Amino acid sequence: MLTHLFDSIRIGSLTAKNRLMMSAMSINFGVDDQCCVTDQLIRYFVERAKGGVGMMLVGGGSVHPGGQELPDLPQMFDDTCIPSLKKMVHQVKKHDLLFGVQLMHGGRQSYLPSKVAPSAIPAPAVVKGEVRALEVHEIKELVSCFGDAAKRCQTAGFDFIEIHGAHGYLINQFLSPNSNIRTDEYGGSFEKRTRFLLEIMADVRKKTGSGFPVGIRINGEDYIEKGWTIDDTVRLAPDLERAGAAYLHISGGVYGSSRLTIPSMYTDQGCFVHLAEQVKPVVDIPVITVGRIKDPRHADRIIEQSRADMVALGRSLLADPDYPRKAARGEFETIRPCIGCCLGCIHAVLAKEPGSCVVNPDVGREYRFSGKPTAYPKKTVLVVGGGPAGMAAAHEFSVNGHTVVLCEKTDTLGGLLALGAKAPGRNELGDILSFFKHALETHGVNILMETGLSRELLDRVDPDTVVLATGSLPKLPVIKGLFNTRMGLVTNVDVIGEREPVGENVIVLGGGMTGLITADFLADRGKKVVVLNRRKHFAEEMSSNDRYYLRERLKANQVTLYKHVSIREFTADGVGFKHPAGEVMLDGFDTVVISEQHEPILEAKKLEKNSRAEFHLIGDARSPRHLMYCISEAQETAQSVR
Repeated sequence: MLTHLFDSIRIGSLTAKNRLMMSAMSINFGVDDQCCVTDQLIRYFVERAKGGVGMMLVGGGSVHPGGQELPDLPQMFDDTCIPSLKKMVHQVKKHDLLFGVQLMHGGRQSYLPSKVAPSAIPAPAVVKGEVRALEVHEIKELVSCFGDAAKRCQTAGFDFIEIHGAHGYLINQFLSPNSNIRTDEYGGSFEKRTRFLLEIMADVRKKTGSGFPVGIRINGEDYIEKGWTIDDTVRLAPDLERAGAAYLHISGGVYGSSRLTIPSMYTDQGCFVHLAEQVKPVVDIPVITVGRIKDPRHADRIIEQSRADMVALGRSLLADPDYPRKAARGEFETIRPCIGCCLGCIHAVLAKEPGSCVVNPDVGREYRFSGKPTAYPKKTVLVVGGGPAGMAAAHEFSVNGHTVVLCEKTDTLGGLLALGAKAPGRNELGDILSFFKHALETHGVNILMETGLSRELLDRVDPDTVVLATGSLPKLPVIKGLFNTRMGLVTNVDVIGEREPVGENVIVLGGGMTGLITADFLADRGKKVVVLNRRKHFAEEMSSNDRYYLRERLKANQVTLYKHVSIREFTADGVGFKHPAGEVMLDGFDTVVISEQHEPILEAKKLEKNSRAEFHLIGDARSPRHLMYCISEAQETAQSVR
């Protein structure tokens, strides 16, 4: 059992019941046309409050209309926001936790046509557009805006606020020499670059009083040239404590940094803990750490080892709002895991779409299910295929009380996702499969291995509903010379499943997610690899954060990438093609790996004829695509069966 994570802790004048904080996330939904919160956002937070977290933050609270990070985030810059915030506080505070707001200004990282910053230097990545340097009187105005917004949050009933001084947003832009080249009282020396944050603290303290806790999120490292460093943070931390900070929340990274603020599965779990660990000895206030802390046992060790006083969770609480409650009971296998794909959360949000979660389709839809549980007539359901879509469907049907049989024609569960989990750095994909496997066993799903769908099985089970989650297989393209080459011809499934031998010099045909992952798999084993991508962009189906780390791995392993290629002909030991830079002829290769399109496996659908059962297609059997659609379709199908 956990011995430290569920101890209480003082946060200024208040006490949090445990050491878990839900960090602020810009979720980009749940506000109206005036950016006042709606029932959608309220229910999203209520569900996570019910899960047992000790502290929780609303993300993206903008203090000024010119600093809105994203279009659909809560605004805190006008008194009209207060009534809806009061409603949210009233609903959330029923569940015994400290509830706060993170206040911020996006500066040059705002999604607005007109951006302001300490200096007229555009953001190094993600957000494009010209930036205007703030005048001194405007800086003074923004200081006051932070204080006014904090007072509104206090009036609405929030327990505390957190000032966002990290991740390359406006305050961080003032702190960092990379983005602040001013020569007045707000730039140059360390003291001048930190003036803006300290003035904000003073204004907030003046307007809210000494008893209202104010935390600060700050980078330990910017991870960018001439950026803010851990030495800077250690130097500033005592000043922030003297200024009245109730806690310090230590993170890292900015837009364009070498380590991303929201890292993918390729990075170590607890990737920013070492930063908090260095700050903790220089202050007496609580220090909070963050950064892919998925396992509550890991979180407990961090507290036990005095590396931090609290642990902040973001995506883990998107994946499973009940993480704290399950962790407290020691039910670790029942926690639905974040897999670090970054697709539903940060990738969608940066595309100015509503945030979601690949493994939890309920994110953003909590308000639709806030009434009494739906009573389903009990049916017998046969799920065909034990990949992620099939496992998710069997889980959802069993949770709804149906009798469920799952058949899988191979001797293992997991389908293509289980293969993907074998690729370097992608083993956490297997975590969601382990979760589903445990859940199916717990709910008594009858699993038939090495069993495909047959007329005999239909007659024996006599299902009311059949869910076909039979997956997909690589599709072989028709290209001149491909089937006449002397090179070995295999698929990505053959390669990662280690079913066929692969030579030392390999052409991977396909620059989507599976193509790049296959190339990485081969390069990691010392192969010389060239990737030919017939599309304009690489791995568009991946999140930009996940793709970034994969591309860095390919670069380190000297994988050659060509995109937007037009293949002329495969030869005996190579290929000729055209791409935007000209004509290329490759030779001296011994293997071609096909990793482009997949096609559904639909043979089982023939048995629908003359069956009394209602058939449904989900996942790759319906159309090969990303895991997000597999799991969401499984849930929607289970909920649609009446």
